[in-house]
Amino acid sequence: MKAPFRLRSLRGRLLLWLVALHLVAIAATVWLSYGAYGRLVNTFMDDQMRLVADSHASHRRPPTLPPATADDAIRRGSFVVQIWTTDGRRLLASSWPGLDLPLQSEPGFSDVRVGTRREDAWRVYTAEAGTLADMPRVQVVQNDSFRRNRIVRRALLESLPILLMLPVTLLILLFIVSAASRSLRAVARDVAAQEEGDPAEVPIASVPEEIAPLVTAFNSLLGRLRNSLSAQRRFMQDAAHELRTPMTAIGLQIENLRAHVPAGAAVERFAQLESGVKRAQHLIEQLLRLSRQDAPAASARGPVDVATLLRDSVGQLMVLADRRRVDVGFEGRIAPHVCAPPAELRSVFDNLIDNAVRYAPQGGVVDVRLHIVDGQPVVDVLDNGPGIPADQLERVFNRFFRVAGAPAGGSGLGLAIAQAAALRNGLRIVLANRTDGAGLRARVYLPGSS
Repeated sequence: MKAPFRLRSLRGRLLLWLVALHLVAIAATVWLSYGAYGRLVNTFMDDQMRLVADSHASHRRPPTLPPATADDAIRRGSFVVQIWTTDGRRLLASSWPGLDLPLQSEPGFSDVRVGTRREDAWRVYTAEAGTLADMPRVQVVQNDSFRRNRIVRRALLESLPILLMLPVTLLILLFIVSAASRSLRAVARDVAAQEEGDPAEVPIASVPEEIAPLVTAFNSLLGRLRNSLSAQRRFMQDAAHELRTPMTAIGLQIENLRAHVPAGAAVERFAQLESGVKRAQHLIEQLLRLSRQDAPAASARGPVDVATLLRDSVGQLMVLADRRRVDVGFEGRIAPHVCAPPAELRSVFDNLIDNAVRYAPQGGVVDVRLHIVDGQPVVDVLDNGPGIPADQLERVFNRFFRVAGAPAGGSGLGLAIAQAAALRNGLRIVLANRTDGAGLRARVYLPGSS
């Protein structure tokens, strides 16, 4: 069954209801005007008919009556005067002889129909018989359709101002709705600008009263969401801090145990244990870093020299690169400055370079390039590792997701941390497998730099 039609636009609903209201007002005005003006016209015309009849009834002899035509009687509503004998059997004079209407038996007003057409209905006033025996009888007749037409025209004219006001009212309504829509759009922009770490609520001072409860409810929901996220961050930080101390102690115990491991299969088992502990320590550090990045940014934003920051990142990771015999190079063709917290930018580039060094093969190459692509400054981090399957290029930004066959020691959080920091500061990371050889290219598009 087809669903009933419903207007989704508030403006459309208001216009529809306003048009319907005007139509109802027009109909009510026509009906009331028809009744009121009908009584007025009928009373006035009846009085005129009585005066005409009385003026002719005072003559003993039939007066000369001005002739009238059918058009005068029917279309213009002229009075038709009939002079009858005292007994009413013979018509002595008539202003329109073509009207075949007998003298009514009872004096006073009556409605008579002589045919089936609208024009065949007549309003009749029959004067009372005179005091003298030979005085004529007078009867005055007026077409009833003329009266009705005049009443209808008058009633329609009464409703004409409302009809003329309809387009003006619609224009005014459009202006009012547009102004209200601007308020709603302003509220929508304030809502869209809200961030999970922003303590400020959507202001309701300039919000229309009708949607103020909705904004208040949204602020309440946003507050509960922030409290929930804050509790999750605190739990992650507390858990990571609590795990850091025993894992550090375990690492020291393993270092002390190294000299007491006998040769043979025990060395291989010990190496696996040491690798697992190091991975756990790395995971705890990444969790701490991730929880700090999820928290509201408190560091100052200022112009950061990207070239200098990249050199520091490369230098910090040289120990890991030397251990894996990976050649890391930096090429800076430009020197842009980005307005962002330095710690946030370091988090982006440290994780991308660290990821490239870990995935590059033993004796591989990692290149960090700062240059212009299509008129926009970018940072490319290239490695000659195995790359990432095309269907997983977007999934690697998910937390704890690791590509099948990835080397041990990773936590699956590095790219998630880099992506979160990049999005907060207007950067964009695009991963793509290299077309000039094996490996991956991580390209970071810098925001408005100077």
